[in-house]
Amino acid sequence: MSSLKDVIVRPLITEKVSNATDDGNVYGFYVDLRSNKNRIREAVEWLYKVKVIDVKTMINPGKLRRRKQRVLKSSKWKKALVKIESGQKIELLKGV
Repeated sequence: MSSLKDVIVRPLITEKVSNATDDGNVYGFYVDLRSNKNRIREAVEWLYKVKVIDVKTMINPGKLRRRKQRVLKSSKWKKALVKIESGQKIELLKGV
């Protein structure tokens, strides 16, 4: 992995993550499979100019999908839940 901007793929916007953001200042991101917690922490601090307290990561396995007579498997992906310092905020939907 070459740079910090390659670590975070895109923000994870779901109802469950939105509730965690409102309650505990936690934000979710799709991240590169090869990234570790330290790189994710550095990337979030660099991109959004916030202080990261905690990073939790999960690798979600691919699912089996049926297409006519074939069975296909989607690729696995990694997500990170990042807790930032209280009083700080990340604007994920700035342009929307």
